[in-house]
Amino acid sequence: MLSVIGCTPTDNGKAKDAAPASTLQTVLQRGTLRVGDCLSFAPFGFNNKDGQPDGYDVDLAKALAKEMGVKLEVVDTTSANRIPNLQTNKVDVVFCNFTRNLERAKEIGFTAPYVVASEAMLVRKNSGIQSAKDMGGKTIATVKGSTNGDEVRSMGIPVKIQEYDSSQAAILAVKQGQADAMIEDNNFLAYQAKLDPTLVVTNEALVPLEYNAFGVKAGDQQWINYLNEFLFEINASKQNAALYQKWFGTAPRYPLNPQY
Repeated sequence: MLSVIGCTPTDNGKAKDAAPASTLQTVLQRGTLRVGDCLSFAPFGFNNKDGQPDGYDVDLAKALAKEMGVKLEVVDTTSANRIPNLQTNKVDVVFCNFTRNLERAKEIGFTAPYVVASEAMLVRKNSGIQSAKDMGGKTIATVKGSTNGDEVRSMGIPVKIQEYDSSQAAILAVKQGQADAMIEDNNFLAYQAKLDPTLVVTNEALVPLEYNAFGVKAGDQQWINYLNEFLFEINASKQNAALYQKWFGTAPRYPLNPQY
């Protein structure tokens, strides 16, 4: 008689030692959730004075790990390696200021949005600047390599663009009056205004809204479904809004879903 050598099937016909079908089962079996987060973009992610990961995204990761009943491992991630880290299973999910778009969706999956961003201007409270229309003949501070200042130029407003080596240098230029405004992600600017009450963020959207979501490995719909339910519950309970208020010092400016 011929004998069949292979994995012993379980009652449901699957191999006993088969890998979990979804990252959801992998995380639960492992007992640890590995979250990719950019720890160089405060207040979304940074290392606090004790050298521990902290910030808005980190608080969300802690809430997710607590809900799953597992430990949290925060993996410091850069913009460039967000997708490779998912594809090579170095992380289970990426937060990291990740904007949903069709090009990225060819390679990975996205959850529903958890925070919305646009571009706005950081100005001194006493500057009299309320919108880009007030910037004619004035100076905009940008980070070298950024095209943010071009958004105002494209509106037909004559402005002078002064480049700086870092975001902090550009912010300092505004504080010291060397520049009239800085253009950047409105959430990042809200945090800067929270740190310095002499600064304020203009109430406008200079570019189309960007919907930031959790990124996951392509093809894992069960994991996406679970994460979407997590987001639904922390949004419905106002926990997400409370965390945003904690870190940015203001209520979220835009609704999480587009108004069609």
